[in-house]
Amino acid sequence: MKKAVVLLSGGIDSTTTLYLAKKEGFRCHCLIFDYGQRHRREIESAKRIVKINNCPWQILKIDLLKKDSALLDRKVKIPQHSNLKTNIPSTYVPARNIIFLSFALSYAETIKAEKIFIGAHILDYSNYPDCRPEFFKAFNRVILCGTKAGRKGKRIEIKTPLINKKKSEIIKLGIKLGVPFELTWSCYEGEKYPCGKCDSCYFREKGFKEAGLKDPLLKIKKS
Repeated sequence: MKKAVVLLSGGIDSTTTLYLAKKEGFRCHCLIFDYGQRHRREIESAKRIVKINNCPWQILKIDLLKKDSALLDRKVKIPQHSNLKTNIPSTYVPARNIIFLSFALSYAETIKAEKIFIGAHILDYSNYPDCRPEFFKAFNRVILCGTKAGRKGKRIEIKTPLINKKKSEIIKLGIKLGVPFELTWSCYEGEKYPCGKCDSCYFREKGFKEAGLKDPLLKIKKS
């Protein structure tokens, strides 16, 4: 059976990506990253998701400098959503996807996986530079010239199946695939309930609304 590595955060995008990779016939090996994020609840969501899917998985703990990024440094306030997307927000974690993909690439080459799936997209997102199509194209070139597999013509490819989809389209796709959205987590605050104010909450709420659906996490909050 063909193998794939899936970067799983426990959110809507990565979980839908996992279900999509499974539908495409891949045996999915999931990597969950503990990088000191304040919204650590997403790790528990990811663990529940891999267990119900019977996927091989592991948590990789990475010690990043807890400075300046609102997702790492509790002295930095999580910003509320803004429609101004000309600047990179304070929730940006320096080189996060470069780091994650490097670990995923090493793992993929070791287990002889063909693909690395990541749920990045450029519509309804927070303007992170490492979520753009040109970044992933560049990283695919790195794989070809910087790995033993690549030099031998055994290509490992990064797949971004959601890259041009809106959040509502991702949610609709997830519904078709049977994604348990009630198990996913998005809020940057990582408290008992979603804050409803951060970028991640905003795009999640907007996505469900545009899809004509109720967010199951909000149902839990109201119950």
